[in-house]
Amino acid sequence: MSDTVSASTVLAPQEAPPANPANQAKAPKGAGRFASAQPVLEKLFELYPKLFGQHFLPLKLGVFQELMAAHPDTFKRDELKLALGVHTRSTRYLQAVASGLPRHDLQGQPVEPVAAEHVFLSLVEVFTRRQARTQEDLLPKLQQQLTKAYDKSGLARGDYLARVGTPDAAVAAVLDEAINQVDQQRARRAALLQAYQASGKTPEDFAAMVGRDVQEIRAALAALK
Repeated sequence: MSDTVSASTVLAPQEAPPANPANQAKAPKGAGRFASAQPVLEKLFELYPKLFGQHFLPLKLGVFQELMAAHPDTFKRDELKLALGVHTRSTRYLQAVASGLPRHDLQGQPVEPVAAEHVFLSLVEVFTRRQARTQEDLLPKLQQQLTKAYDKSGLARGDYLARVGTPDAAVAAVLDEAINQVDQQRARRAALLQAYQASGKTPEDFAAMVGRDVQEIRAALAALK
């Protein structure tokens, strides 16, 4: 199952209204899907509170098949697929993916990192949903988040852009600025490391020589590992 999100917004479980037939005509788009998925979501919470409870965690790829194999008499294929679709398109789940947390298995153990493109798509989708509900310009905050996400990915500009595709103009502009900022930081770190390695000094002595904090030198060294 992919974390790639579509343009349509499905209500997050915590945001959906009660399933009241009298309110069906006024229910927002997605409420019907949530009502159908709610019994399965409640069962998933009962079985796996660490994954589907108060705090959501990114799910490992293939979790649908594992759930079907583990609970063949509990879940029906189409109902589980619908419930997982509602869950993974919820804002809370997208926030978990966007945060860079690793994917987790059914035992709640981290098993693999979230792909850089999934982090990016989740960040942009959460931004889009929030921007639609406010007059505040949220692009500066998105740029900060993209800066951290790109830096954490460890990818070069070309590789990162190849993965994330072509966003709209506004997002593309802040992404370009984020990448430029990180690339400049990486270049400064590389130059600092080159000077340190050529100096033959200890981190403490080198930091004193160049007037930098020793923790900055140690962080740059750790980035090489």
